[in-house]
Amino acid sequence: MPAFFHHLSEVLYHVLESVGVNPWVVAMRRHTFLHREAAKDVDAHQKGPDMTHFHFGSQTEGTTTPGLQSDTDLLFTQHRVNIMYSWADWQQGQFNLLMVKDEDTPPQQYMLQWMRSDVPKPVTHTAHPCFYTDAQGRVFYSNTEIVRQLRAGCRGLPLPRLRHGPSISWSENWDNVAAFHCKTLPPEVMSWFIKMEQGYWPPRETLQAARMCPCFLVAAGCRGSVNEEIQWRITPNLIERLLMFSLNIVPIKCLVVLKMLKKQEFVKYIHCENCTFTTFHCKTALFVTLHTTPPTVWTTCRLIECIVRCLQTIQEFLNRGKCPHFIVEGIDLFEGKLCRQCQLSLERAIQGMIEDDMHVLFHLQSDDLGQRLMAPPHEVSPNYGGDVNAGICGKLARDMFLEYIGFVTLVCYRLCISEEGNVYTSLNNEINLLESLANNASTTHYQKNYIKFVVKYLMSVKVSVISSSCIQTGQPLPQDIWQIYGESLNTDVASCKLKLASMHNCRGELRRAASVLNEVEFDLDDSVQPLCVCGRMPHIEKLPKAFCEYTVQSYNHEQLAKKLTFCVRFLREERFCAPQFLWSEMYRAVGDDVDHRNFFERNWMNWAEVDARPFLLYLQYLTYRGLGLRHRQLEAFHALEDIVTLQDKFRRLYHNETVLNLFGHCCELEGNLPRALEAYTASLRCKPRNNAANWHKQRLGMLINNYY
Repeated sequence: MPAFFHHLSEVLYHVLESVGVNPWVVAMRRHTFLHREAAKDVDAHQKGPDMTHFHFGSQTEGTTTPGLQSDTDLLFTQHRVNIMYSWADWQQGQFNLLMVKDEDTPPQQYMLQWMRSDVPKPVTHTAHPCFYTDAQGRVFYSNTEIVRQLRAGCRGLPLPRLRHGPSISWSENWDNVAAFHCKTLPPEVMSWFIKMEQGYWPPRETLQAARMCPCFLVAAGCRGSVNEEIQWRITPNLIERLLMFSLNIVPIKCLVVLKMLKKQEFVKYIHCENCTFTTFHCKTALFVTLHTTPPTVWTTCRLIECIVRCLQTIQEFLNRGKCPHFIVEGIDLFEGKLCRQCQLSLERAIQGMIEDDMHVLFHLQSDDLGQRLMAPPHEVSPNYGGDVNAGICGKLARDMFLEYIGFVTLVCYRLCISEEGNVYTSLNNEINLLESLANNASTTHYQKNYIKFVVKYLMSVKVSVISSSCIQTGQPLPQDIWQIYGESLNTDVASCKLKLASMHNCRGELRRAASVLNEVEFDLDDSVQPLCVCGRMPHIEKLPKAFCEYTVQSYNHEQLAKKLTFCVRFLREERFCAPQFLWSEMYRAVGDDVDHRNFFERNWMNWAEVDARPFLLYLQYLTYRGLGLRHRQLEAFHALEDIVTLQDKFRRLYHNETVLNLFGHCCELEGNLPRALEAYTASLRCKPRNNAANWHKQRLGMLINNYY
């Protein structure tokens, strides 16, 4: 290897650190997506039937950068289906499917024969369209049925459903795959463990852990096969993820560079329309190179050498015209992906890159890698690109909590439409079920963290419902109410505390309300990131720099919650804890407005929802007005006025029409009815339908007519 490779390796190592390929960001990615898995699993457990979700791919592994724009892969399995590898796996009362292979079945493919649920015998006939009966009378489950069910699950989303192989998604950045869980590892995977006994990698402890990982069957038949619609592809995703999680940072950096080369350079030499060289080919080359290369090579100062070795492995695949699957025996990953002509063209191109001493790296445009490599030495330091890393961590933290609050919103929606008809009873049942699940021995650490968050949030709803009922009936609050409030207040920075302040305000306890509002005002600084799952994203999505920098310091979800605030939410059952003016938000529909709510809006538009910071100012205005503190009242009024008049602030709101309504009410209380009417009119321009401003404008118009 050229002598300058040592120095270039050091520079490349630090440059990759600056664009998110470093131990901290990699750990943050894995932490985030494992928590998001847990959130989906807990929610599925509460709804039934049981499902298990897995995030795979670059985002989860940490083998991506902002410039690579990797998509997000989600696989989920249903436990109601029992996949049998042998008759010993048959279960009475279950939907049993036996994995079957014929002599002409392609490698990695199986057919699923339907077995009876009452006795261990095959089903011999059916007219159901999702099954296919062959000439021998065997009944096979079609792989099109699970895709149809996945499509049905996406129904109602306000986005197109896209098909990519076995996946269905509503975004180009997401791949959702339904799969079946295999209890027994098939022979073509079991033989891998024997093969791995010789070689430098994976280590023995990783192989032992891999034996416990299940495989999955996904709805993907061999293209062009006679039985394509009843074939299912075996995929060892969990084993692959385990292998990736076992790597140190040098192989991860190596894989990221391979992906950059694939995206920018390899594509130049693949001219056939249906041919492609994939990131999975890159990952396979990395695995094979790790297996055949001594661990002493995988060091910082030899990073370029590691990349070259991986390229030589790819060359070997291309030269032989076959890319073997690292785990599943008998697979050629080039088949159906890369024709022989493109293989030879790409092989020559890679040889040229190696002979040119990898100068191609200086031309990589992804994440400005080439320019960063040529930057002055004093700029290439561990802190170089700190803003990029902070931005990545900030977005990961935001997305994790969006997942959390999204599922909590669905829980609240289910409570409100529950057949029990009593939100308080439904809340208690939901909390008890969650706490029972948290105490289950099989519940993971990530699931327990999520349950803890959900229970705290639901406790804040529960205590507000109790308080609302007491205010409505004029009864004193229960003795233990403050303990429940205390348990729920740190769900986020502001929303739960603002509901407490609102409750004090509604009870006439203005000094207590003012004390809570002062605390919230101190905590709700510019580093706090607002979040909402109303389906509306603010026009300016750039996260506050202070928030992003904070997320780099810790990825503990309880610590991160100290820099997040959700929109303030009042269910109808909490209305006596909310200012009376907000009640109209719970009944905002006029005429057929309900029919014009989208997928997201139907979940929350029967509640009052408002951004935390404007609601803080609105409560301050009401509280200080009641206390007779006119100067503080005007401070709150003018601060709220700034939010609705300054575009930079107004564009960052989730519920801008509601904030305009609150400002309009303040104008009414100030006696400025024309200004209030302007605010309600502006609110209707933002949201003509499903807007309480329709009621306010009508009411105010009558007042103005009577006044004049």
